[in-house]
Amino acid sequence: MKQTDVIRRAIVTEKSSVLLDDKRIVTFEVAMNATKVDIKRAVEQLLGTRVATVRTAISHGKIKRQGRFAGQRPDWKKAYVRLRPGEKIPEFLEGAG
Repeated sequence: MKQTDVIRRAIVTEKSSVLLDDKRIVTFEVAMNATKVDIKRAVEQLLGTRVATVRTAISHGKIKRQGRFAGQRPDWKKAYVRLRPGEKIPEFLEGAG
């Protein structure tokens, strides 16, 4: 799996901003079949920072309705990546925190 396929996008929310400021944890949406090792390698190669730990969580898609028709959004995987002490926070996330 290519490094650019592993990380889909950075998640910038209120919760992720607090985690970034307090605990140096960056949050990403990642591919469903990506492992923790894949995520660690991708972050280290693409962002140029060293990773301490990686935690993952699968968010299940919501059931949405349009009249009598019901459908479900797809499930997606989220990764919480803790940076090592002394590592710089990626530039595109500095203004978010």
